[in-house]
Amino acid sequence: MRVARSSETDTENVGTMRDGVLAQKHLLFGEDDSPLNYDLNMGRAGSGGWRTPRHRHNFDQIRYVIKGTLPYGEKQFLHEGWVGYFPESVHYGPQERAEGLETMVLQFGGASGGGYLSVARREAANAELNKVGTFKGGKFIYEDENGQTQTRDGSEACFEKATGKTLEFAPPRYTDVIAMNPDAFDWTPEDEGVQVKTLGTFTERGARIGFVRLDPDGVYKAGAKESIEILFLTKGQVVIDNIEYGPESAFELLPDEKPVPMRATRETEFLSIVLHKF
Repeated sequence: MRVARSSETDTENVGTMRDGVLAQKHLLFGEDDSPLNYDLNMGRAGSGGWRTPRHRHNFDQIRYVIKGTLPYGEKQFLHEGWVGYFPESVHYGPQERAEGLETMVLQFGGASGGGYLSVARREAANAELNKVGTFKGGKFIYEDENGQTQTRDGSEACFEKATGKTLEFAPPRYTDVIAMNPDAFDWTPEDEGVQVKTLGTFTERGARIGFVRLDPDGVYKAGAKESIEILFLTKGQVVIDNIEYGPESAFELLPDEKPVPMRATRETEFLSIVLHKF
């Protein structure tokens, strides 16, 4: 099991491929060049907010709104406490994130097996592209070998610079972002002092999104799933091997690990995500 606390994680600003300021804390990473590569991070829109044009990615995303309201289209919003599943190849946006908006985001390889480009490689490509062009309005603007001005989506330009490959998109499995209001779902008992709330299972590879709630002294046996399980502690406190973990702690559990008992010292909730199985 790997663990990260937001209180012990440095803050970094996203590069120039989009407009505005987005400060991120990267909590957990997967393995580069793996179909299960991922990045779990917390983001806060800075002064002036954060803007993106309508676009899409060749990977999946899950967004949980910690504070504020997240727009993901002209008249589409995730409200505080809501969860959104952003499938690979599905367009969303434009986004106009207000200053102070806080989200948890998990970006991970989609069901097509195309994987996820690491943040380190993306940001290095962003820096290189700034030497030969300009990012504006979420687009990369440059002159080609014939002196003609060309425009590309900023994220796509970074991917192609980092990999040397043309960005390709799998056929979309869904037609839109799936916005979920967890308050509309019921809790169901799983074990003594443990309840779960399943929001959905997605694609033929079985990615799952839900919540786990523990009563004081309730014990959740984390892990032992068919794929990587990511837990994000939204409220409360747990003890694992005599070490206490509070809100905004994150945990990665691999499928070949034995179950890890997590005991709550007060009422506790996790956002639970199981990645696609390959």
